[in-house]
Amino acid sequence: MINPTAVYVLWLREMKRFLRAKSRIVGMLVMPLLFLVFLGFGFTSFSIPGSPADISYIDFLVPGIIGMGLLFTSMFAGISVLWDREFGFLKEIMVAPVNRVSIVLGRIAGGTTTGLVQGVLLLLISLLMGFRIAGLLPFLIAVVFMLLIATTFIGLGLIFASRMKDMQGFSLIMNFIIFPLFFLSGALFPVENLPGWIRYVSYIDPLTYGVDGMRGALIGVSSLPIVYNLAISIAFSLFMILLGAYFFEKSESV
Repeated sequence: MINPTAVYVLWLREMKRFLRAKSRIVGMLVMPLLFLVFLGFGFTSFSIPGSPADISYIDFLVPGIIGMGLLFTSMFAGISVLWDREFGFLKEIMVAPVNRVSIVLGRIAGGTTTGLVQGVLLLLISLLMGFRIAGLLPFLIAVVFMLLIATTFIGLGLIFASRMKDMQGFSLIMNFIIFPLFFLSGALFPVENLPGWIRYVSYIDPLTYGVDGMRGALIGVSSLPIVYNLAISIAFSLFMILLGAYFFEKSESV
């Protein structure tokens, strides 16, 4: 039985940690903004094959960079499990009269909220670079995709964090996983431009559907229908939550 109080308390803990760490807020914005500024302005005169002529590279790039930021932030949210194990907090909550699914949901809720804050901030900052949002509905649809991306990759990060005890090893494994997911997602270039066999690999990347869905909502250009992207993103999100809960249930607190 899910305990709403436990979920809320763990969510609140993550929010307080996030708000107190000002350097963390700045750090999670700097790298995506560097990509957006240098790539966006550096390739601003490039045309995107298969896209309408009025779509600039910055317009194409913004959803991909938001997806990249969410990917990095969400995957590394799993490292908090290792910190809690290191300092004994994980053992304390494991012995509490609360089922582990509630603990997982609390962590996912906290990580998803911080990821959503990052995504919305990046979207607002992109407006200063000439990006335009068609209206409130496209913005809300994009927020839904941000939530799904964050949830999916926090779940994946929890899976690895539940099976590992070394923080340095976790960081190395995450980098090994994150960059292929990022480059295969179509964040920087259309998936259609990839060779055939690599394109098929990109379709098993959850980020592909999140980025494509945001792109369809925000600029009206997508490789797949938004409804299809939404359905696949929801399926990946639920699957990762269940898998993350399963591995966390089997993990050791020390």
